[in-house]
Amino acid sequence: MSIPNTIKASVMRGLAAVAAIAAIGSVAACGSGEAADGSSAGKVEVVASINQWGSVARDLGGDHVDVTAIMTKTNVEAHDYEPTAQDVAKIGAAKVAVVNGADYDPWASKAAGSAKATLVDAAETGGIKEGDNPHVWFSAKVRSAAADAITKAYQQADPAHKDDYAKLNKDWHAKEDRLESKIGDVSAKTKGLPYAATESVAWYLADDLGMTDATPKGYKQASANESEPTAADINAFRNALEDGESIDMLVLNTQEENSTTKQIISAAKEGDVPTVELTEQMPSQYDDLLDWMDALVDDFANAAAK
Repeated sequence: MSIPNTIKASVMRGLAAVAAIAAIGSVAACGSGEAADGSSAGKVEVVASINQWGSVARDLGGDHVDVTAIMTKTNVEAHDYEPTAQDVAKIGAAKVAVVNGADYDPWASKAAGSAKATLVDAAETGGIKEGDNPHVWFSAKVRSAAADAITKAYQQADPAHKDDYAKLNKDWHAKEDRLESKIGDVSAKTKGLPYAATESVAWYLADDLGMTDATPKGYKQASANESEPTAADINAFRNALEDGESIDMLVLNTQEENSTTKQIISAAKEGDVPTVELTEQMPSQYDDLLDWMDALVDDFANAAAK
């Protein structure tokens, strides 16, 4: 599935100035207790653009790393996020930087590319490129590939603890394997099940569950292009939900609720279509990406059983 993303001009215009300030911040960081190898107090300094990947970075580094995630709240739209000078400076001072990629956080990718940090681009590790659906933390394939890339970066940055990182990687994969086994079990109920989504943030998870995206074409294209759906697009979506036959589940991104989604929610209730509610960013009640994914799999399973 290919989904183009629009980068706000204000971010790109401001990035050059931000980077210049960040360079100063980087120099200051190096002179304030940071070791020559990029570590602080013996730990490898790691910066992740979003909390999802920050949680994976923490799991894989244990006590040997100090991880900072820049985006940690569900009320922020990453596509529209405008980084501060401090944000970019943090990436510039890090030993390892983990970005989402696929044009989701271009400000972070650019800052890491011009800094000393070893860059881990999660989307790239899973073969996802610019123009594809960028919400790659929902993908089992990308999670696993990104985890291995992070471990490799740690082992290169801190070879003295190479074996510890290998053990942490094995433990992480054991948990991911349990999640994927659960996805396989739930897919017995969800395989081929037609669903529609207000936004395609969970497309990869739905695909792992074997579900079929039945979101009306016009609405889906408008959402992909980050434009407003037409009245005809909205009516087509509402009619498909209200008939209670062509769509068996609605996936709602509560992070982006508006007057249009309220109409869609109402139509789903009218058609007795069960709804799975989720956010694009990891909710505050979770500090581990795999725990969040596990809970979402349960939500999909419960909705499919209704």
